[in-house]
Amino acid sequence: MPTVILTVGLAFIGYLATYLNGLRLAQRQARLTRVNQQLSDFYGPLFALMEANSRTYDTFSEKYARPDGRDPFRHDTPPTDQELAEWRTWATTVFIPNIKAMRDVVVTKADLLIEEEMPQALLQLCAHVSGYEITAARWAQGNYEEHLSLISFPGRDLREYIRDRFTRLKSEQARLLGHSRAPRGNRWTSLVGR
Repeated sequence: MPTVILTVGLAFIGYLATYLNGLRLAQRQARLTRVNQQLSDFYGPLFALMEANSRTYDTFSEKYARPDGRDPFRHDTPPTDQELAEWRTWATTVFIPNIKAMRDVVVTKADLLIEEEMPQALLQLCAHVSGYEITAARWAQGNYEEHLSLISFPGRDLREYIRDRFTRLKSEQARLLGHSRAPRGNRWTSLVGR
């Protein structure tokens, strides 16, 4: 009789261990799926669009810099008509489409946010885009009184937010995949540490 009890007890413990291990693996896989989706559908696209927009704006600022190095919109002397015409070209061709794409990611994929509430930087981005849509509509009508969005771009806050969340999710993804956390200076740190 003790042998039967021992055998049944060991079988139950083995079953319980298998069940708990399977449950742990299923939870880990579900979390990895969620992290992968957050990276591929939300934070990854936002990161790429933000970096592209920032680098393009830096290029514009360098190309049209005044003798003191500042761009026409950050200068005591107002932009010339030629500089404003160039700005409209860059804005309608690159900047506005990029920020609209960022806004579209936020609006359509908000369920992938890490936070429970919408961060202020993302709300400010959405408002900034709406402000530029008004400005661009006026340009299309030939009205060039305004050249910027009515609502300021949350540049630094947005960039820090996106970089932080992207890096955090990449670290969690590596951990869930069983990779040890990479030391500083790895390829992800290099990408986001610019």
